Amino acid sequence: MPSNAAPRSATHYVAPIEETPLQAVDQVNVDEKTRSLWTDAWESMRRRPTFWISAVLILLILVVAIAPGLFSHVDPRAANLDYSDEGPRAGHPLGYTRQGSDVYARMIWGAQNSLLVGLLATVLVTIVGIVVGAIAGFYGGWLDAVVSRIADIFFSIPTVLGAIVIMSVIPQRNAITVSLVLAVFAWPQIARIMRGAVLSAKQADYVTASAALGVSRFQTLVKHVIPNSLAPVIVVATVSLGTFIVAEATLSFLGIGLPPSALSWGLDIGTARTSIRTNPSTIFWPSAALSITVLAFLLLGDVVRDALDPKARARR
Repeated sequence: MPSNAAPRSATHYVAPIEETPLQAVDQVNVDEKTRSLWTDAWESMRRRPTFWISAVLILLILVVAIAPGLFSHVDPRAANLDYSDEGPRAGHPLGYTRQGSDVYARMIWGAQNSLLVGLLATVLVTIVGIVVGAIAGFYGGWLDAVVSRIADIFFSIPTVLGAIVIMSVIPQRNAITVSLVLAVFAWPQIARIMRGAVLSAKQADYVTASAALGVSRFQTLVKHVIPNSLAPVIVVATVSLGTFIVAEATLSFLGIGLPPSALSWGLDIGTARTSIRTNPSTIFWPSAALSITVLAFLLLGDVVRDALDPKARARR
């Protein structure tokens, strides 16, 4: 007997697309953990007044270094011996140097070279340290042994002492040469930290999954291992920036850093030594600018360290 019911339509079953092991591991173990790390770090930093104080100071210093003309319209190299070692007057709030130059203008314009050396040296040291440390830690073997011994040689030489020796024989000195010389002796610290972080990260499951799926070791290193090993490097780089600013000031103070025609806090501190008894303000203001700048970066480095430190995060 024929049925009046409508014929049932065939149901087509579509099998779900399964993720490969590498995709699953990358998504869960890499992306979420990395996102969680930086999210938690930002939440921790933004609740600390020290972070905002240091950030505002650094932002102000950067603006001064980038656009000093907004803060001073006086030629910092202009000299008039009629005003030698004179105190403040209208338009010259910090007085004059022994050569009759405006102290305030020199302090403002001196931020450029001092900060430029610090930033450039930090970038060079960080790049070299990341590359060398990551390759040594990830590939290991004889390559790791050779790189470690070379790093030990440079690590045993104090950065400022090595820079003094090299800079004393360089005829043409500028911010770039000072930065390069500082980077030559300072990269082993970043390399060691990066190597240790990579040694820990390469034991993760996503590295094993990458090898099982035929992904090259170099791609695994670049895409996964290095990004997940940068946290301790960022902390050290932030603190090192202030250290390099001090190193540049030390070299310039000794007369083997930037040339006398340049403008920097270290040069002004060295020049003001002759006036420390008659007009101590000429040495006070560039020293204060140097101290505040270095302190701002050190405070920021401490905040970043506490935020990215796994032990500190576990305690919180």
